Amino acid sequence: MFRRRIIIITALACAILTATAQERKIQNKPYIDLRPMHFGILVGMNLQDIEFDNVGPQTITLDDGTTQESTILCDADKWNAGFSVGVLADLRLSQHLNLRFAPSMHFGAKHLTFRNLTETDSEGRPMEATQDMKNTYIAFPIDLKFSAQRWNNYRPYITAGMCPTINLTSKNQEYIQLKRSDLFLEIGLGVDLYLPFFKLIPELKFCYSLSDALDHDHANELQDVNQRKYTNAVAHGYSKMIVLTFYFE
Repeated sequence: MFRRRIIIITALACAILTATAQERKIQNKPYIDLRPMHFGILVGMNLQDIEFDNVGPQTITLDDGTTQESTILCDADKWNAGFSVGVLADLRLSQHLNLRFAPSMHFGAKHLTFRNLTETDSEGRPMEATQDMKNTYIAFPIDLKFSAQRWNNYRPYITAGMCPTINLTSKNQEYIQLKRSDLFLEIGLGVDLYLPFFKLIPELKFCYSLSDALDHDHANELQDVNQRKYTNAVAHGYSKMIVLTFYFE
């Protein structure tokens, strides 16, 4: 009997919430989407990652001139939260389609771990080396925004586009160095929230590098010859990024 009452009460509550959600409400900023172009600012956070293709066994030359086979694996084993900031220009193409340009800066870092399977410690575990790779990107994304029909004060959408980037990180003597430029494919989803005085747009975006991001000439620039076996252990590297952004229009 008690279980039946719970089911009835739950069903009534769901029916009431559904009816409430379908009720028309007063629309905030009803004509904002009819403007041919509007601008805004953005702030948010990002998680940077990189996917490596390891070389596998490699032959290295020791200080005494002899050669040795070495196997070193590299992995980005931690995601460190970063900060994003920028501006937005939005061009209305049709009722459901917009073209967006949002130049922005992404401050973040990647944590790399190198495991030398050839050299082990006293307990038989592979010797490890680490690198904190800090990156600052200037991004110039150009996206198409496909919006659903507005309902009350929200409007979901999806985006897709391309994003050329410039890496501002200066050269150093670390194991891995990235190229100055990269190109990302972007896919995202979000929702327009129409508030009384402005439009707030939370958006989650996934970015995938389309080219090898590694600077393969970096090994020859290292002053410590012993570091080169770690640099040469990686064949390719493809950057990734997840960006949670809040736009204010």
